[in-house]
Amino acid sequence: MAGLSLQHPWAFAFGLLGNLISFTTYLAPIPTFYRIYKNKSTEGFQSVPYVVALFSAMLWIFYALIKSNEALLITINAAGCVIETIYIVMYLAYAPKKAKVFTTKILLLLNVGVFGVILLLTLLLSHGDQRVVSLGWVCVAFSVSVFVAPLSIIRRVIQTRSVEYMPFSLSLTLTLSAIVWFLYGLLIKDKYVALPNILGFTFGVIQMGLYVFYMNATPVAGEGKEGKGKLAAEEHTVVVNVGKLTATPDRSSGVHVHPVTEMATAAAVPRSCAAEAAAEPEVLVDVPPPLPRAVEVAAV
Repeated sequence: MAGLSLQHPWAFAFGLLGNLISFTTYLAPIPTFYRIYKNKSTEGFQSVPYVVALFSAMLWIFYALIKSNEALLITINAAGCVIETIYIVMYLAYAPKKAKVFTTKILLLLNVGVFGVILLLTLLLSHGDQRVVSLGWVCVAFSVSVFVAPLSIIRRVIQTRSVEYMPFSLSLTLTLSAIVWFLYGLLIKDKYVALPNILGFTFGVIQMGLYVFYMNATPVAGEGKEGKGKLAAEEHTVVVNVGKLTATPDRSSGVHVHPVTEMATAAAVPRSCAAEAAAEPEVLVDVPPPLPRAVEVAAV
């Protein structure tokens, strides 16, 4: 077997290293699923990435078995199948009914339907080396589509100027994994393993570059709407609280009212003076902006 042969020591070394790096990548979602287990809720997390990862692992195991000399591909993808299955089972255990139905449909469509069609067509319509070639290109096409997925994250980072949803450690791990598997495919002369990882390496470098560029930037775009919404809500709350404190309507209603201090002064003068003042034309005065001290009291 080329992957384990002593005639290919560097291929074995890179394949083993690729197994270790990819295994740590498979374990990356553990904090997410610990949170799901602890809260007994999926909290809006999506199941699609785990279903797709399971399909990818199944596809590469099938390719390795057809080629019959890719033991290192079998080991890591077998581990991936087990880990992703555990993730999906946990997701189904704590997901709401609608998410469970959706996840079940995706599993049946992709991991049963599509994989079954690929398996049957590969076994029935091709033979020998042609079978390896056709299945290899299927694996390449699917791997490219998976590697293109980070484009949405890259766009989000550029729009929001925030790297919150693109951890540097994950980008670094994916980049190292792409480098190692590219070298492994190159050394065993398997273009179907090497080609997709060129794209994976490219996107990994782009992600790390964006992280370095935006890690100290102030978010202004994607979070701007949320920030403005929060600010507006806070201003609204302060206005309402101050209104309750002063027993006067909001200025935005367009109603002119007497200042609180003026009302207090009028109550303190003798009754005759107050009656005299009532006989004069009423002067409507806008409420001045509340002092910071009033806002603090209102917030309490």
